[in-house]
Amino acid sequence: MNRTDLTACIVERSALRYTPAGLPALDLRLEHESSAEEAGVKRQVKATLKALAVGAMAERLGKQDVGSQWRFTGFLATPRNGKHVVLHIQDFQQDL
Repeated sequence: MNRTDLTACIVERSALRYTPAGLPALDLRLEHESSAEEAGVKRQVKATLKALAVGAMAERLGKQDVGSQWRFTGFLATPRNGKHVVLHIQDFQQDL
């Protein structure tokens, strides 16, 4: 199963673009910060992650402010010409 739930802040958002198939697409950079327990020790966790939204999700996310925090749901994939994992956003909602 490839499913990711992540609370993160939008720290960078590109201009809305269109795929060769004509779908709207939006590239983002997300930043996550939390604490987690590992081997019985509590530690601070920070991560920056590239993300991609396509279709109506891209249009919705394009209206959100840089600096706003959300709970994202999606899947992880490596682009054909890429070296880093990208979160493909399937849904997002206000982080409560």
